[in-house]
Order: sequence, then C-alpha cells, then structure tokens
Amino acid sequence: MARHVYHATLRWSDMDAYQHINNVQYLRLLEEARVDMMFTLGQREGAKTLSEGVVIARHEIDYVRPMVWRPEPVRIETWVSKIGAARFTLGYEILDETVYARASSVLVPYSLDEQRPRRLNEDERRYLEGFLES
Repeated sequence: MARHVYHATLRWSDMDAYQHINNVQYLRLLEEARVDMMFTLGQREGAKTLSEGVVIARHEIDYVRPMVWRPEPVRIETWVSKIGAARFTLGYEILDETVYARASSVLVPYSLDEQRPRRLNEDERRYLEGFLES
C-alpha cells in the first residue's frame, strides 16, 4: 500500500540549547504530516469527516538520531498500521537519507456535536485502507 509523504520545513526556532531540533518539535512535524494526510488529502479523497473530528489517544516516539536545522525540508512518511471499529493507528518516519525518528499515534474519530468518540464510517475506512501496512 501507499505511504503518504509530506515535506516539512524546519524552523530556526525549533533548535534547543544543544543545537539540535528539540524533541517537542517532532510532535509538531508529525502533526503537520497528519493534518495534510487526514484533512487536506482526506477531503479530496472522500473522507471529509476525518477533518471534522479526530482526537489523539496516544503518541509514541523513538528518537533514532539527532536532527539539526537546515534549510532543506525533511520527509515524513505516514501510513496506517491498524484499523479498528472506533480507532486507528498511524505510523511515521521522519527522515532524509537518515531516519531521525519513528513514531505512532492512536487516533479516535470524535463527534464534536455529541462530545464523544464515534465509530469509523465506510468512507473513512476505505480511505484509511489505502494506506494500510502490516
């Protein structure tokens, strides 16, 4: 299956006192890639409701190598590793020639009107299955 590829620009302000990208900024980079995959591409591909309410239940990040600022963007590859009735898991890698981090996020579809989790609908499931890797 396909991976979603997003190119993220690093900001000078992302660096910390040790002159590498601060660990908190990795979450921002993952968020940018996830928003691009769920909201931008998802809306174009018929899974509009993913942009109307999804909450994060869990993040997990393995920092593989320090990343330093540079003007060239880094690549973030995102895929779906698991789909349940009312949750799904995304996998990520932040990389160029080097893998800097591997991560995963558990997401839960959420009804903003009812203020509670909801099940995935068929359009969402079909969209996510296009990125499913085992």
